[in-house]
Parts: sequence; C-alpha cells; structure tokens
Amino acid sequence: MTLQLIQELLGWCTVINVLVILVWFLFFLLAHNFMYRIHSKMFKISIDQFDALHYGLIGGMKILVIVFNLVPYVAIALIK
Repeated sequence: MTLQLIQELLGWCTVINVLVILVWFLFFLLAHNFMYRIHSKMFKISIDQFDALHYGLIGGMKILVIVFNLVPYVAIALIK
C-alpha cells in the first residue's frame, strides 16, 4: 500500500464515520422518544440514564474518529 492510498482510505473512513455520528445525533435529536421506548423495553433504564449513555457514546465515538482517522490523515498530509 502506498502512502497516498492509506491517506485516501483514512479520508474516506473519516467521512463515513462523521456521517454515522451525524445520523446517530439527528436520530437521537428527532426520534428521541421512539428510541427511548425501544431501549426501555429491552433494558430497565431511566430517561436520564438513556440520555447520558447516548451523549457519552457519541462523544466517545467522536474522540475515536479523531484519534484513529483524522490525526493519521493529517500526519500523512504533513509528511508528504
């Protein structure tokens, strides 16, 4: 694999992961009650716990995307 190919792969991974985060956030924002009803049937969870869980998971995914996709992409761009 060439450096160019790895950089392109990381770029597309970043785009796809950001779109996943955006869809997750929009679904959480616009269909909050629907999502809560589904999850509360599977797990005994309060609405506050549900909100905190999703908020934390979205934040965690953002950090992972930055660390494992965006930073290597920028690092490769800087050394080229």
